[in-house]
Amino acid sequence: MRHLAGAVTVIATGAVGHRSGLTATAVCSVSDDPATMLVCVNRTASAHDLIHKHRWFSVNLLASDQQAVADRFSGRAGLRGDVRFENGAWHTLVSGSPVLLGALAAFDCEVAEAHVTATHTIFIGRVVAATARETADPLLYLRGAFRHLGPA
Repeated sequence: MRHLAGAVTVIATGAVGHRSGLTATAVCSVSDDPATMLVCVNRTASAHDLIHKHRWFSVNLLASDQQAVADRFSGRAGLRGDVRFENGAWHTLVSGSPVLLGALAAFDCEVAEAHVTATHTIFIGRVVAATARETADPLLYLRGAFRHLGPA
């Protein structure tokens, strides 16, 4: 799977003072009618239980200029909770989930289904709101490193 390039996202949940999030590439669209997203979250991740409890989350698709945000949410630096949100401007849409201002795209989701498999829970979220930044390139992850698209 190291050879499969993935879009870098931050999955986030919670309210100010009780927020959590993680960097993830295990994210995809399920359908466009109704608009739904699938995210796979390790059950040991700090955001997992909050997503399960509150029944909502955001998927923030990172742009190539947001690698610092991906690093903060990756867990490598030992940052947890609200401290991870100190880089970047965060706001809310419909559900109250933290949404990154300036993300390539952001999806505000209500949990429609949750399925436990092995070490992860697959959350399927119904998109209740979305935003997009039309003029940026995506941040990618391949072979253990962040990557950027070259010129077309």
